[in-house]
Amino acid sequence: MKTGIKLFYSKDWPSSSAGKTDYELLDTGEREKLERFGKYTFVRPYEDAVWAKTLKKEWKQIDGKFWSSKQGAKAGWKMENKIEPKWEMSYKDIKFLASPTSFRHLGFFPEQASHWDFIEEKIKEAKKTSQKPIKFLNLFGYTGVASLFALRAGAEVTHVDASKQTLKWAKENQQLNSHLGLENLPMRVLEDDAIKFLEREEKRGNKYDAIIMDPPKFGRGPKGEIWKIEEMLPKLLLQVKKVLNDKPLFIILTSYAIDSSSLSLGYALEDMMKDFEGSTESGKTAMTEQGELCVLEKSNNRIIPLANTAVWETLEK
Repeated sequence: MKTGIKLFYSKDWPSSSAGKTDYELLDTGEREKLERFGKYTFVRPYEDAVWAKTLKKEWKQIDGKFWSSKQGAKAGWKMENKIEPKWEMSYKDIKFLASPTSFRHLGFFPEQASHWDFIEEKIKEAKKTSQKPIKFLNLFGYTGVASLFALRAGAEVTHVDASKQTLKWAKENQQLNSHLGLENLPMRVLEDDAIKFLEREEKRGNKYDAIIMDPPKFGRGPKGEIWKIEEMLPKLLLQVKKVLNDKPLFIILTSYAIDSSSLSLGYALEDMMKDFEGSTESGKTAMTEQGELCVLEKSNNRIIPLANTAVWETLEK
């Protein structure tokens, strides 16, 4: 495994001078970030921003701010202007809905755009030579943006999350892409506990070619199952390994919950995949990279890290 830290980010998110993209990280500083989501501008906590803010008036011209309990105020959103409950956004012609949630998120993670690009590219390339369907699994799938990119690339998608409300949102996002013909493509959307789902898939003999997972720090399954990432991640990876095809395309593991280096995720993923054809030890037909998911900041053109990630992929021969 390469032991360097890679910066994963998409150059397509930053806006051009014409302001054509739907998302911008406008500025950061003093433990906060200033972002534009479509026609709305918000301030959200970003504890790692231990430098001064660059912009001035833009921080006062906002539609809303999320206060964390660490800021000495009542936690949650405080809106300065009236906004729509949900509004449409897009990335590379994939449409999805944005909306402020009680967890400070807005229904998607802009920094994951580089993974969306990777997913679509790898699946499209694999389909050129594969005689079988490419099966893609999105665990802890949230509102399903990654699933939509896999779907557009031609994969058969299984999307799993424990939240019924979030799954409804994922289905809305799929229907929103009728202009691409995605609304009727094969995408299973399932409410389930991740570990229990994987155990049942193992018993059924179902296998996957590609998997993305973004496990939370803490959560509950549909039947009250407790999820704690420090305790459950090794078990999750063990179960994921059991539902992989003999020659998988890629595995993506992302964490906003683990504060340690992304090397930890890389080591865990490398260990999980060591028995598969394509081990990096000799043949160099597979590779594991780890690093930070980032977004380019408009005010200073800085690369702002927002999450740890690790990616295992087969390499072209």
